[in-house]
Amino acid sequence: MSGTMDGTGQRRRRRGDTRQRIQDVALELFAEQGYEKTSLREIAERLDVTKAALYYHFKTKEEILVGIFEDLTRPIGDLIAWGREQPHSLETKQEIVRRYAEVLADAAPLFRFMQENQATLRELRIGEMFKHRMLGLRDILIDPEADLVAQVRCVSALFTLHAGMFVLQDLEDDPAKRRAAVLEVATDLVAQAHRGAVPGA
Repeated sequence: MSGTMDGTGQRRRRRGDTRQRIQDVALELFAEQGYEKTSLREIAERLDVTKAALYYHFKTKEEILVGIFEDLTRPIGDLIAWGREQPHSLETKQEIVRRYAEVLADAAPLFRFMQENQATLRELRIGEMFKHRMLGLRDILIDPEADLVAQVRCVSALFTLHAGMFVLQDLEDDPAKRRAAVLEVATDLVAQAHRGAVPGA
């Protein structure tokens, strides 16, 4: 059993750790001074590696950002795939909202960066990638036959979760309480929308 920790397995894990460290440090720098003002050289310096070592993993800043985005938002893709297989019930919709809230909490540094660098994102492909993911979630949550108010409520549930991360931070110091309140409002919006879409629900 100990043999699995040696040789290629250990090297592969170390390489994975380096890639992860590059992404973590790059995201720190992007958040501190902005994407545009951060250079690959600064990322290498903070990591205490050569620029050549950095190039081994990533050739450009955008590659690093896309890697961060893909890793941290993979659960959104998994959630969309799961949601498409489920019955279009209120329970499914509320579970999607609950799981999406967890994804946002786990990827908070990325979403903070995205919030603060919206102009940059419009120029980069992750802006389009994120929009595509949001539309995927929207299409699972809404009932196409529902009236427009119900559809807006469903979409608003997603943006309520986003607001909880950024806009509402100063309303409550305890992040757990804030998350619980935001989740309650988001799931309530989905329930109201569902009642409007399914007569007698």
